[in-house]
Amino acid sequence: MKFKPNYVLAALALVALGSLAGCNDDDKAPAAQAQQDPAAAVAAAVNNIQTVVVIYAENRSFDNLYSDFPGQDNPLAKPTTKIYPQLNRDGSTLTRLPRVWGNLTVASTKQFDAGVAQVSEAVTDTALASVTGVYSINDTFGMGLNGVNHDMWHNFYQNQMQIDGGKNDMFAAWADSGGMVMGIFTGNQDKLPLWKVAQKYTMADHWFQGAFGGSFLNHQYLIASSAPVDNSTVKRTLVPQLDDGAFGYHLSVKPADASNPAVGATPLDAISVNGSNGLFVNGGGNLTPDGYAINTMQPPYQPSGTAQASGATGSALLVADPAIVASSTTLPAQSGDTIGDYLTKANVKWAWYAGGWGTMQACTVVDTTASTCPMATRFPSTAYLADGVTPAIDFQFHHQPFNYFKKFDPTTTDGVANRTAHLLDAGDDGSKFVADIDAGKLPPVTFYKPVGYQNEHGGYTNVSIGDQHIADVIAHLEKSPQWKNMLVIVTYDENGGIWDHVAPPKGDRFGPGSRIPAIIAGPTVKTGFVDHTMYDTTSILRFITRRWNLPVLPGLQTRIDALTKNAGAPEGDLSNTLQTSM
Repeated sequence: MKFKPNYVLAALALVALGSLAGCNDDDKAPAAQAQQDPAAAVAAAVNNIQTVVVIYAENRSFDNLYSDFPGQDNPLAKPTTKIYPQLNRDGSTLTRLPRVWGNLTVASTKQFDAGVAQVSEAVTDTALASVTGVYSINDTFGMGLNGVNHDMWHNFYQNQMQIDGGKNDMFAAWADSGGMVMGIFTGNQDKLPLWKVAQKYTMADHWFQGAFGGSFLNHQYLIASSAPVDNSTVKRTLVPQLDDGAFGYHLSVKPADASNPAVGATPLDAISVNGSNGLFVNGGGNLTPDGYAINTMQPPYQPSGTAQASGATGSALLVADPAIVASSTTLPAQSGDTIGDYLTKANVKWAWYAGGWGTMQACTVVDTTASTCPMATRFPSTAYLADGVTPAIDFQFHHQPFNYFKKFDPTTTDGVANRTAHLLDAGDDGSKFVADIDAGKLPPVTFYKPVGYQNEHGGYTNVSIGDQHIADVIAHLEKSPQWKNMLVIVTYDENGGIWDHVAPPKGDRFGPGSRIPAIIAGPTVKTGFVDHTMYDTTSILRFITRRWNLPVLPGLQTRIDALTKNAGAPEGDLSNTLQTSM
């Protein structure tokens, strides 16, 4: 007898129940009955999923890596929507792209491949002199996916200024990296391991980052679909000045000042004046006027970029210096709900696996020379440690969203228990996570955050290392004892400041932001499929909520309502990626 997947059996069972309830279709074949009840088949497909694995990489727009991926409904080569010319800060059309301020590539000591050519600012100035829009980085500069490129702005207000109401025409204007924002990598079909994964399973070509801006806020949207809060009156200096009011997004530019290099004599000219927070009145801002944290702030608990108080002992070693928390870009402990809280209340096991977490928990941040946490491990100035072989993990504190919440306070008994149960060490290279995959030990909801050198973020790693690592993880998942009922979502936290030609839908004041890649894999996922459904990062929360019948997080409901009102429909819940018949 040929085996039928669980979700098909469930769908047939639902049809059978309908017949017993008084349907007049008893003479019809079960397959025909299932076809007549597609909603039941989708529900059965969703309920068939027993393990959800979310792999969260870093800082790539869809066009940056997948502009020529086949099957898109709005390909860059033949767009179905208008591509607007890039504008200068004063609204005039740019006649050329700005140079890449601060060089296209990082220092050779930060490169993982010694063969990567160094591309200077001067070289980019010449090369981009006749370029006005998108261009191929590999064709123009000869730098491929193995190169560590210059990092770029990816901030809350600037992202909205770049999107410019959906025209995506001010990316080069409001950037601290000049014309680099318009660069993409082409011809990746045989270069990106994840390209093959996407072709095998499902690629989502209308997936957007959950919130405008950077990693800090988008990690919060991944777990809570809401921005953290900090209403401290002491921190008003972290609030920027906005031209369009407290709920706007256009940062006020300083008047011309030839004596100030950050502003210069022509601050509205992106060709002659680099973008930087020094260009704006009161800087780029970490907080909104009404107290929401929107750009990178440090967690109140260790590991944190904010050290313990000087001379701290005992439990004080486990927290950020309280005086700094009260006065700087360090958040107070958060008390809002996360998807983890709802899963725990529903007795559904879950975990956040983080690369480098064990190493960083062992760190004594005050004593940065301690053998357990050398500075070269935390914030390396080179790609490799002193042995020249071991990659520096480059741990990012703001990539650990649960470490901002009171429920994970390491000075309390409950906090320690929650950290032990849910915040797990993936190993400095992901090997501990892979070991749990192979052993079939993943909890029903699993998040995996690769450590810095494996996450594809510009400035401290390249695309190749992270892409291969994630493809290797998926290969292990495919052999896992849990695979037959698994759904895997691979996506990026945000666009890294990189242009994309598809406009995000209008949602609420926090997002969605720019388009990013997303690949959905699993044995019951549609194969060779490009899904045109509109998704954002919070679609992951929608699926988890639906699958385990959880309450809807307040922030998620806000997003659903806003997209329904402004875009005509809420973001998808991933059910369209699942097969409903076999």
